[in-house]
Amino acid sequence: MIPAARKSSIEPPLHYPSAAELIPLAQFNYIRGLAMQHAGIALADYKRNMVHRRISKRLSVLGLDSIEAYCALLAGAQGEREMQPLINALTTNKTHFFREQHHFDHLATTAWPRLQSLKAANGERRLRVWSAGCSSGQEPFSIAMTLSNCIHDLPLWNARILGTDIDTEILQQAREALYDADQIATIPSGFRAKSVEPVSAAPGRFRMAPSLRSLIAFKPLNLHGSWPMTGQFDIIFCRNVVIYFDKPTQCRLFDRFADLLHDGGILYIGHSESLYRVTERFRPIGQNIYEKIN
Repeated sequence: MIPAARKSSIEPPLHYPSAAELIPLAQFNYIRGLAMQHAGIALADYKRNMVHRRISKRLSVLGLDSIEAYCALLAGAQGEREMQPLINALTTNKTHFFREQHHFDHLATTAWPRLQSLKAANGERRLRVWSAGCSSGQEPFSIAMTLSNCIHDLPLWNARILGTDIDTEILQQAREALYDADQIATIPSGFRAKSVEPVSAAPGRFRMAPSLRSLIAFKPLNLHGSWPMTGQFDIIFCRNVVIYFDKPTQCRLFDRFADLLHDGGILYIGHSESLYRVTERFRPIGQNIYEKIN
């Protein structure tokens, strides 16, 4: 009798595909060239896996079987129509209510009292705030909650918040103003009771209060393209956005922000961002907080 062969206890090593196997360099370079051209997004070499992962969702939607086929579509007659879904797929939308809390504390205790004094001296009651790269809306709603709490006669003000984003899909979520229980958990308890309302038709879902929704206009905007705004802003939030741009694009962007800010206007940027050697039109006045000086 021939004994059965003993099964080896040594398993073959697992093979994890490299970025080159997932998306060829030529196709990666083509896609990141489009991202830079149309949105100013700079995709580093190490993001090849990320690009493959996000583009794969578009392949599924379009019924394509390869990155090569997708690039051919982008280069063809349907390319212009696919450009917005491509940019939507490549953008990152990490956000939450009152992210970087110190900015909202500064807005309430420092920026607003100073603005109020300046406007009172001029007999003005116009306030304009821009949330550039607003994602699914938590940032502009955090601004709205802060202003509603510290401006006791807010209904008497001509106050508006503009929320813009290049991602049209995430912007629709912002307009709906619907959030899950875990999302509203980061709203301070003192604000939460008067700022959100449970949705009876959707248990576990909450909608921002009408008084807050009426303060905000959500609009699609490509920071790399033309801007339709003509009036100036008192405050601009652009946080955790320019990290996706190269240095020349950052320089142009902050120069354009300065052009749209009133003298002495306030700019809030993300915790990993800096204006050092990017622009001389602002001076630091706090942690990632800047004042326009020229």
